[in-house]
Amino acid sequence: MNEMESLAPASTRSVFWPLLIFGVATASWSGFQAYQLVQEHAALKTLHANQEALVQNSVKLRAQLDGIAGDTQRLANAGNANAQVIVNELRRRGVTINPDSPPVGGGAEAKK
Repeated sequence: MNEMESLAPASTRSVFWPLLIFGVATASWSGFQAYQLVQEHAALKTLHANQEALVQNSVKLRAQLDGIAGDTQRLANAGNANAQVIVNELRRRGVTINPDSPPVGGGAEAKK
């Protein structure tokens, strides 16, 4: 009977407290992770909004540069010696100019 008496108290222990602690820890960790993700999402939205103005400015600048390059190409085609030097130098550096191409980024985005 000594064996039975020594096993009896061990078998009457409840798993309630360990499960409760585990459940609270899991819920706390999940809540913390959700909070961190919400904060990260807000930070990314702010960064995206801040970069939007820079993107719009770069689209406008690209359209202006394409316009200048197209005008220079037209001048070179018309026989302007200085424009031919510029176009040849750009061609030598790997820059291609298409004077008839539409502006990059579309006209609607550049006008916003």
